[in-house]
Parts: sequence; structure tokens; C-alpha cells
Amino acid sequence: MHATPLRSGGAACSHEGMSASTLTHPFPAAPAAGETIEVAPGLLWARLPLPYRLDHVNIYLIEDGNGWAVLDTGIGNEATKDAWEQLLSGPLAGRPLTRLIVTHMHPDHVGAAGWLIDKLDLPLDMTETEYLQALLLTTNPESLGQDHYRRFYVDNGLGPEATEAVMTRGHDYLRLLTGLPQSFRRVIAGDRLIIGGRSFDVLTGGGHASEQMMLYCAEENLFLGADQVLPRISPNVSVYPRDPMGDPLGIFLRSLRSLKTAIPHDALVLPGHDLPFAGLHGRLDDMIAHHEERCGVIVEACRATPRSASELVPFVFSRPLDAHQTGFAFSEVLAHTNYLLRRGRLGLVDGLDGIHRWLAK
Repeated sequence: MHATPLRSGGAACSHEGMSASTLTHPFPAAPAAGETIEVAPGLLWARLPLPYRLDHVNIYLIEDGNGWAVLDTGIGNEATKDAWEQLLSGPLAGRPLTRLIVTHMHPDHVGAAGWLIDKLDLPLDMTETEYLQALLLTTNPESLGQDHYRRFYVDNGLGPEATEAVMTRGHDYLRLLTGLPQSFRRVIAGDRLIIGGRSFDVLTGGGHASEQMMLYCAEENLFLGADQVLPRISPNVSVYPRDPMGDPLGIFLRSLRSLKTAIPHDALVLPGHDLPFAGLHGRLDDMIAHHEERCGVIVEACRATPRSASELVPFVFSRPLDAHQTGFAFSEVLAHTNYLLRRGRLGLVDGLDGIHRWLAK
């Protein structure tokens, strides 16, 4: 997941710009490269590098008999492979990896999966939607460059430079993947995964990814939340050309609200990025309020003047953006305009130039 601060970019994450003072962090320092921290008996936390502003992804290793089950992989570049080799020859030496669990199809979570599976002969556990989306992109890369993708961006007011940057971004995704096996073990919401002596309830959530997997161990009150709930930043929620009128923000907010009833407030949250934390319900409330505030900004910007998604980007992200960052910000703005359209707060106006614009009702 790439990340940039709120109002300074749009990537796979956005900084909230809100206080996280209500959270507690029982592990205030992250593990160093090639090292692990035991966050619960037989549950290790490690970090892998990312070449972005958000410079790491968390992975977790869960004791599984005489070995370790792995949650997520990092991206498929040489730095990640080197970091894995450090772990395998260091704190994980002498005990095999038993299975690979991937939470979702973003490259910082699935990118090194093919390499790791080939190297260690691991079975792959994923939700079906996430597996199939990643598999489609690895086996049919031309799906990222079709004309309807370009038309989607142009119709929503994105300029030529930014449009080409967004199109290129899809091929960047492919360079970060090491492939996927042709078969996997499907995991669905409501399943129970038995890993070693632990029982994990499977939850799934949409918005950031279509069917992101999360795991909850009720006996120890441990919540492996992937990217759905992060302590400092908000996961990117975007509209893409394959579903141009979709409502990922509505799906995401429903997921956040459902987590308040499914997971206790005092659970230890083990996130995909940043530090483990407690204080889940307050964090969920903050994230919901953040998106509601952003919706208010967009409605006010469209109060008297119809504006395209591209024209709305500076109202939400106030710092200058390069073309690559603009593509992420643009897609996230569309998630908010689609959400507001479905709830009757915006109307869609097509101008003589063919560009879709939004007007407050």
C-alpha cells in the first residue's frame, strides 16, 4: 500500500490529520530489519521495507505446530526478498513456514507470494475475490491498459498527463508481483481458521479492497486487522474504471460500523502498517468522522458551481500533487462523490465538453 499524508497525496493510504491520543501502543517501537517482536505467546511481528513514503508493511507469524503460518508477504522486489532471507536465516531459522495467508491483493501484501510459495512450497489461503483479482492482473496485464480505462479518467476531468500517469501505475503494480499459483484455499467470512493452538474467526471487509480478510482470536482478544483499521492513517478508498459508479466508501463505512459490534474495544489490534494498538472503537469513530467531514467539504465546494472529480481534488488535498499522486486523490474523491450521489446530496451534471460534474442538491 503506497501512502501519502492527508491533503498531500492520494495513495493506498491517507493520513487522517486527526489525533490518535486515545490509542495505546503496548509496543512503542517496531522490530528492526531482520528481527521480530513477540506480541503474544507464539505470535511474532516483523516488518518488510516499502519504497514509498509509507516505508514498511507489517507481517505476522503465528505458531503452527512445529513451524509458522505467515500473514502477508511484502512487495515482490529484491529488498523484500533480502529481508525475508534475513528472517528465514535469523529468528525463523530451524522451524519451517507452514502456510501463507494473504489478506488482500494489494502488492505490499501479496507481491512476494509467488516467490515465497515457489521457494518454500506453501499452500495459499485467500478470499476468492482477492485471489481472482490478483490472478487476473498477473495473467491478463492488458486489462490495465484498455481504452475504457483512459475514457473513464478523461470523462471525469483528469488531464492528459495525470491520465497517463494513472495508466502507468497499473503496470507498476505488475512489476511488484511475483505471480500466484493456479490454485488456492478459499477462505470466507464466518470461517474459523485453526492455526496451531489458536482459533481465529474470519471477517471480511470491503472499501479498501473488495474482500479483505481479517482474523480475530476471541480467546486472547487479538485482532489482525490488515489495512481496514490503521492507527495513524486511513486506507485509500477509491473508485476504479471496472466499477465507475460503485460505492466503495459506503461499503467501507458499513464495514467500520460492523467491526464495532464484532470486535471488543480493548482488543489488541495488529494492523498492516504502523504500530499495534488498543482503543479500536474510538479509532473507528475517528475514521468515520473523517470521511463524513470530507463529504461535507465536497458538498460545499459543489454548492454553487458544478465541479468534476478532478476539479474537486484541490478542495480535499490542499498541497500540490504530482500526476501520480493526483491519480490516487482523484479516485478517492470519486468514492466520496459516488457515495453522496447515492444518498441524494449531489447530482450528476454532464457538460457540453462531455465531462461529468457534480452539483449539491
